[in-house]
Amino acid sequence: MSTQQDIYVAGSKNRPPMLNKYNYVPWSSRLLRYATSKPNGKLIYNSITHGPYVRRMIPEPGDPDREVPVVGTFHEQTNEELTKKEVKQMEADDLAIQTILMGLPEDIDAAVDSCEIAQESWLRVQQMMKGSDIGLQEKKAKLFNLFTIHLMVRVELKAKQ
Repeated sequence: MSTQQDIYVAGSKNRPPMLNKYNYVPWSSRLLRYATSKPNGKLIYNSITHGPYVRRMIPEPGDPDREVPVVGTFHEQTNEELTKKEVKQMEADDLAIQTILMGLPEDIDAAVDSCEIAQESWLRVQQMMKGSDIGLQEKKAKLFNLFTIHLMVRVELKAKQ
């Protein structure tokens, strides 16, 4: 294993895998597996892929004594009105963004640090890396084509001799 691979593997149980700009697709898969392996991992995964928990609007009875009768109003769900499951999802939302940020090199981390939710960070990294793997695949394909052409020319030259 190379030194770079050793760095990526070291501590893989304790921290998410580190993104290398040429391995976005495997990194994204490994990061999601890492997130799923943590306590409340399904909730963390859900936060990364589908977004954070959004507090519900709770209906309240209207006030019949007002000049303009109000049939009903709404208020945003308070902390006291959250269920245990909803509290766990909100905690997982915080862990999700932390998990992503821990797996990013400094230059990319700086670009997504302003994101407030994990899904937004995830999508921004995806957008930044879009084409990085494709670019590498294109380079490999071009090299393969050049190699094939080179072999064909050599075969023709040998045939003429």
